Amino acid sequence: MNAARSWLLVCAVHGVASMLLWWARAGTVDALTWRDEQWLVQPWTLWTSAWVHMNTPHLILNQLALGALTAFAWVIRPDGRCTLAWLLAWPLVQLTLPLWPQIGYSVGLSGPLHAGAAILSVHLLCKRVNVPKARRWGTLLLLGLLLKVAVERGWRYPVVWDAGSNMSVVQAAHLSGVVCGLLLGGLLAVRWRKPASWARGQSGRTTSARSVI
Repeated sequence: MNAARSWLLVCAVHGVASMLLWWARAGTVDALTWRDEQWLVQPWTLWTSAWVHMNTPHLILNQLALGALTAFAWVIRPDGRCTLAWLLAWPLVQLTLPLWPQIGYSVGLSGPLHAGAAILSVHLLCKRVNVPKARRWGTLLLLGLLLKVAVERGWRYPVVWDAGSNMSVVQAAHLSGVVCGLLLGGLLAVRWRKPASWARGQSGRTTSARSVI
């Protein structure tokens, strides 16, 4: 599979699964929801809880954000390293939530979406994505994410009530998503980067081979 398509495939899975669960029975939704006291006996909820949404505004907002991330990825064509980092961040975001005792349960795509945006920003900054002005786009995206989590202060206010959507918002998931995305995105961007000396050696051997021919 084309590397860029793997990212778009994950986006499609998130979008379709979220819509299917919206119409699922209450018992099914309950079994797929991550809860602090139950996730050890229901480990699949580390993944499936991202597809559960509390109400219509919650679903619409996350679907719009997912659409924006998908469109951005369609333009910049992230490689397989970005997709791998995103897949790893997906359950890791949920795993960090017990750090805040106030969080009894968490649902929705916002954590993974923040992680995905952070991963793309790192790979743009590292110029691991071959697009014009990659670092400029990466800087703008990263600054936007950092400003958002700074305003929310999820480390201090992990859960807040949002009257507009009539639900509690787990801001700690946004913070965790950005942190996990930056760490995993940066790790894979650096870990898979070919050393300059190796590249120069390869170039030299190619030149030598051409001169012999």
